[in-house]
Parts: sequence; structure tokens; C-alpha cells
Amino acid sequence: MHTIDLAYVGRGLHEELAAYIADQEDYYADEGVHVALRDGCTWDDERLRRCATIGLGRALLSRLTDGTPWVGLNVNTHRPLFWFLARPGLSSLADLAGRRLAVHAPHTAPGCFTRIVLRKAGLDPDRDIQTVVRPPGDYGMDLRRLRDGEIDAALVGSTMAPEAVAAEYGWRVLAWMGDHFQIPTVGLAVDTTYTDPDDPAVQAVLRAHRRALKVIHDDPDTTVRYIQTFLGGHTADEARAHYDTFIAPYFSTDGRADLAIGDAAITAVAAELGVPATVTAAEFCRTAP
Repeated sequence: MHTIDLAYVGRGLHEELAAYIADQEDYYADEGVHVALRDGCTWDDERLRRCATIGLGRALLSRLTDGTPWVGLNVNTHRPLFWFLARPGLSSLADLAGRRLAVHAPHTAPGCFTRIVLRKAGLDPDRDIQTVVRPPGDYGMDLRRLRDGEIDAALVGSTMAPEAVAAEYGWRVLAWMGDHFQIPTVGLAVDTTYTDPDDPAVQAVLRAHRRALKVIHDDPDTTVRYIQTFLGGHTADEARAHYDTFIAPYFSTDGRADLAIGDAAITAVAAELGVPATVTAAEFCRTAP
């Protein structure tokens, strides 16, 4: 049996769902590969390079800024699962002007994407908003700070169903990032310095993940059951509504990248980072089955 280390670099459905299904349904074993799932959230880039990774966004930023030869081999979705959750009194992204927003650091993938979205809304993220930078996590502290009035809004990820949380507390979901910025994101990437994309272990993981993507589309009941393991604070109906709204319509059926979306996203990310767009989507996303 082949072996491989596979690192996730964020938490929640966005990052983990396809790999979780592949693991729980024994697709890795079926494909003849032993996968060690590693928590790479706090790893530095040099350590991460020696693993396959789920985080395509972080891999792309590394390729643009350091020239690290990451390639994406599978894409789960083009719509990042992050939301702007706000206290009452705010009704649009433009209302964040002068407000306190908890958000990821600018050099991280979700932080970079957030800045692109804010600029599209006519806001300068460095001047118009009071940013409270915090590391990725389960966003529980953000919810506490929202309740206590310490912040006005937070960019939260898929460790929760934000629409259900908003309904519970009387808050607002100002925007879903996936409506404002698309990019081939989360799937499988390798640094070709250390890992051959054609390595049998890599190809086995790809087959397992594509089987998991089919489950997401063809077996809603099984998928929602797994989603509930991530959304432990939500009801079955809330988990189903989250799946119907954000997962089923937008997760890939075959793991392939939309290269037009990819090229536009790479241009936007490079501009936000202030670096040249030295790679095309076709060069970064080698996702043909």
C-alpha cells in the first residue's frame, strides 16, 4: 500500500469535507493508499512543502510570492466558504466603513481574498476599516466579541452555518465571499520539488477525492450526515439548508478547474499582493482527469 501525508491548512467544511468523506467511506483504502491527515494550520511554508495539501489558496500565494512550484491537481469548489457576519445596524459591505472587522491576516489566502472583496465594495481595507487580525480557528472568539460588542463584524469560515447563527442572535450575514470572488480553491496540491504529481500515492488520493465529490452530489443524506459532524451546534434542518445553499450547487463533480475563473483570480490576487502574475491557471491547475 502507498503512503502519503496530506495536510489541511484551515478548519471546517470548506477545507475538510471531501477528504473527510474519502476517509470515512474508506476510499483511500479502496484506492490502495494510506493517508496520514495532518494539521498544517500553523506550519511554516517549508514544512508544508513536504506534504500534499488541501489548501490551494495558500499554495497559490506561495507560488506567486516565493516561486515555490506548487501545482493544484484537484479543485473542490470555486467559491470560498467565508461569510461577513455582523451585528444589527449593518446591512451591506459598504456599512463596514469605520467599523471593527475581525479578519485573517493580509498575507493569508482568506485575508487576501477578503481585501479583494472589500475593495470591490469601494472600501480601502487599510484606511476605511478597523481590522482586528486573528489567526484561523473555529471563530468561537469572534462570536463572543460580537455578542459583547467588541467588534462590529467578523469574517467567519465553515465551522458554522452563519445564516443559522445570525438568525439565532439577531445578526446579519452581510455577504458570502463566494458571491463576490471566485477562485479554484481547496482540493489537492503538491510542491513538485518534493512530490511527483504522477506518484501512485498522489494519483490514488485524487481518485478517492473525486469519488468523494460524487458522494456530495449524488448522496445528499450521507453528505449531510457528515456535515453535521462539523456543525455540531446546529440542527439537522440547518445542516441540510447549509448543504442545499452553499455545498451542493457549487462543489465540483469532477475536480477540474475553470481556467477562465482561475486566470481572473490569479490576476486579482497578484495585484492585491503587489507581485507579478507569474503563473497562469493552466500552469497552476493541472486538473484534467
